[in-house]
Amino acid sequence: MSRVAKSPIEIPAGVEVSINGTTMSAKGKLGQMQMDLHPSVIVANAENVITFDIAKVDKKDEKKAWAQAGTARANTANLIQGVSEGWEKKLSLIGVGYRAKAMGKVLDLTLGFSHPVKYELPEGITAETPSQTEIIVKGMDKQKVGQAAAEIRAYRPPEPYKGKGVRYTDEYVVRKEAKKK
Repeated sequence: MSRVAKSPIEIPAGVEVSINGTTMSAKGKLGQMQMDLHPSVIVANAENVITFDIAKVDKKDEKKAWAQAGTARANTANLIQGVSEGWEKKLSLIGVGYRAKAMGKVLDLTLGFSHPVKYELPEGITAETPSQTEIIVKGMDKQKVGQAAAEIRAYRPPEPYKGKGVRYTDEYVVRKEAKKK
């Protein structure tokens, strides 16, 4: 049984949540988003507190229904934070000559290749470069922010010998010792 689904979510001030059948939508200061709910999940909104429960199911399907309720609760919490505060991922460029520059919807990366890499940002995602070696990816949708950051990191993942590459700011790269004679 999911313990995640048992904890209610308090809706912060300035966020409106509406539930219409199996569709939930949230509207906040950053915009509006919606998501679909599994049919076995029952969502109730009473006095700015959202609670989750499961519909009547067979005993053998009860565990799966609670898992769906826990997933719906986690996705709802992410949706509410997305429309009220937004999500961000920070990336660092480690290496001589590695640079990044945000130009509107395009991120221009110099990563040691013979050509510059131009990454087109997805819809709803923005990137900032406070310095040449820092990238901040921002957006409302947690999944899209994480996917965009992972795609940027995939151009030059950190290598284990010198630690060069694109890494998350809070990422720890295990360094290997060089080959000995």
